[in-house]
Amino acid sequence: MWHRAPAVYSHDAETLRAVSLRTRLLSVLIALGAVTLLVIATASARGLNTGPPRLLSGQAGILVIDLSASIGEDDYEGIRRTVRRLIDEDASVGLVVFSDVGYELLPPGTPASELRPLLRLLVPRRPTLDDAGLPVNPWAQSFRAGTRISTALALARDVLVRDKVKNGFILLASDLVTAPQDVPDLARTLNELRRQSIPIRVVALSPLRDGRAVFEGLLGKSALIEPSQLRNPQPVWEKRRVELPMEFLVLGGLLFGVLAAHERFAGRLGLPYPRRTHA
Repeated sequence: MWHRAPAVYSHDAETLRAVSLRTRLLSVLIALGAVTLLVIATASARGLNTGPPRLLSGQAGILVIDLSASIGEDDYEGIRRTVRRLIDEDASVGLVVFSDVGYELLPPGTPASELRPLLRLLVPRRPTLDDAGLPVNPWAQSFRAGTRISTALALARDVLVRDKVKNGFILLASDLVTAPQDVPDLARTLNELRRQSIPIRVVALSPLRDGRAVFEGLLGKSALIEPSQLRNPQPVWEKRRVELPMEFLVLGGLLFGVLAAHERFAGRLGLPYPRRTHA
């Protein structure tokens, strides 16, 4: 059997009915607003990168490796460390190698695990000596003398544009030694990458002072990564400025504001207790 809830008789009941309907409607609207803000804030939070930092931050990147004659044994170790890091991150990466000209070996979107066979080739072959008695670079038969970094970066840019890669990223592993006549072309290429919003990071393989100065002047010190930093993911990025998730914070503030508005304008009506009188 259905029982009515306890009620208090009031001759102003009809007057309170309109206020009750208005309060109920306001409560529903505020609740809908709160749910909407909660959904938007949740979607915004899912887009935050809370995982460990990655060497290639784009959806697909291009690894550009310097294989010129100036690359020494320690530099090869830095290159191998870079490749291993990308494999560990299960990155999606294309590959360009260069000396005086650039060659595309792998297209963007290739799993970094495909770079594993490259590791055994990234070692100077000591038994083979040139006429001067120096170790021959294993890539010497493929490349001519001289280094032109601009050609490799331009090729990487063209590959990203050709394959319509969104959020493309270029990672250059080089000792930053380029031909003097290449410096103007290098500056133009880096400016073009900046204009097209294509980020570039540089693994600096024991660079000379002049090469470091050129790249720091064109890209800024934060763009350069020391090979020793690749042993641990955190040092590569710890000096970068962490941006606050402003969209998420604003949405959270609005949500709390809506909840406060509900308590202020759509909460239950509080009636004072009658004062007790002493006989």
